[in-house]
Amino acid sequence: MTLLRPVRRRLFAAIAASISAAALANASWAAEDPKPEPIRLAMIEGLSGPFANTGKAVFRNLVWAAERVNARGGVKLPDGARPLQIDRFDSKGKTEEAIAALQSAVDQGARIIMQGNSSATAAGLIETIERHNQRMPEKQLVFLNYSAVDPSLTNERCSFWHFRFDAHADMRMTALMSVLAKDKDLKKVYLIGQDYSFGRSVVKEAMRQLAEKRPDIEVVGEELHPMARIKDFAPYAAKIRASGAQAVITGNWGNDLTLLVKAAKESGFDGSFYTFYGNALGAPAAMGSAGIGKVVAVADWFPNQPQAESRTFYESFRQRFPDPADDYVHMRMNLMIEALAKAIEKAGKVDAKAIAYALEDSSTSLAGQTATVRAADHQVQQPLAVAVMERQGAEGTLFDVEGSGYGFKVVRQLTAEQAAMPHTCNMVRP
Repeated sequence: MTLLRPVRRRLFAAIAASISAAALANASWAAEDPKPEPIRLAMIEGLSGPFANTGKAVFRNLVWAAERVNARGGVKLPDGARPLQIDRFDSKGKTEEAIAALQSAVDQGARIIMQGNSSATAAGLIETIERHNQRMPEKQLVFLNYSAVDPSLTNERCSFWHFRFDAHADMRMTALMSVLAKDKDLKKVYLIGQDYSFGRSVVKEAMRQLAEKRPDIEVVGEELHPMARIKDFAPYAAKIRASGAQAVITGNWGNDLTLLVKAAKESGFDGSFYTFYGNALGAPAAMGSAGIGKVVAVADWFPNQPQAESRTFYESFRQRFPDPADDYVHMRMNLMIEALAKAIEKAGKVDAKAIAYALEDSSTSLAGQTATVRAADHQVQQPLAVAVMERQGAEGTLFDVEGSGYGFKVVRQLTAEQAAMPHTCNMVRP
């Protein structure tokens, strides 16, 4: 045994030397060809709680969009190309949690912030980012908003640091009204929404546009309910049915929409739903065949749009996320990432102020859809479409939604010019 010890010591020494040499070689290789530092994009969303499905669905879109940029080599900068990286921060659906998550994102090196599900949260983030950027010019942030559609965010509350890539509520309502106003048999409507800034703005704008475009229609109900706290919408559905309404206008989203349409179906309501978000996240399946020809939705883009490149875009998403439960694809979120990548390249650096100036008046196209940032208020201008629910396979309905067997047929297409609205923003630039 004693004779073996020197041999073992020499063997271990040789192994150690080999490992050290390999480590030095790897270190030398890494120094010669270091992995580029990713550009960190912080997504702040509710990833737990009642609207967790919406936050997770957004994350899939953003990841897919970033993967497309990275697949072509990343964002090209003077010191070399860098990949995009999406970091998730859970706001739990609460504004105060979102603001805490914002600080965590900054601490981890993010300078680009993304959020959209909840206008109240977006407003809180805008105010916090404004203060942060004044106090810490060396760590300034730019905020990209893909879904928070309270009109005030690009009007009286506009900010140089904030860009909205979704059509705001008044724009969406105008698109819906272009279809609703042509229904001459419609005489009674019921307005219902979530009781916060966005829900209130939808009801207010619906009242204004009805008075202007269809003064003969009677509003037989106007109601706001607590957001994300109603588990049983049967009492609301009963009031809608008892009112004699032929149609419901709502900006509800997430489970508040799914539970509402499900309760309406179970109550025997056979009227129409004019919605902002009735084309996804369980709503079509909840309504089922009762929604055919009666559930109307507005969006910047639908999978069943007639353009060939649009079909290819959607099929690519489904190949990446084949589970029907993951079928929630939004063109605007993908356009947003494309616009951001172009802006960073134009700025030549990951600097919030430079990126913001590069985004102003920028125009980005993808799969036949073009989004242009209006510099005056940072509201993106893009076409809007209105679609009606149909059974998959019907004319104009090649694709269904979430494996439900129901899809949305485009019945009205608005150009970016037709969808545009005036603004009251008085932009203050640094």
